[in-house]
Amino acid sequence: MTTLSRLETDQLRRLEEMRKTFDRLRAERIRAEGEVERLARELEEARALALSEFGTDDEGQLQGLIEDAQARNAKLAEEFAAALREVETRLKQLGDER
Repeated sequence: MTTLSRLETDQLRRLEEMRKTFDRLRAERIRAEGEVERLARELEEARALALSEFGTDDEGQLQGLIEDAQARNAKLAEEFAAALREVETRLKQLGDER
């Protein structure tokens, strides 16, 4: 029976540690590749949806549509707030008349 030297034992231990690291990294790579494939599918689905819903899948055009919608929403919210203030004022006037 051959006895391993201390150097050989240390080298075998290091190789085993490196094998574990290699296996862990390989598993992480496989998971990452799967994630990339999933995200690529989701991106294509989102692009198809944007194209069908908004007529474009261009990010710049979509950003412009979003900004336009936000501006319209802000304007409508202000108009609604003004209408509420007017109703409140009228109600107060009616209360004061009594």
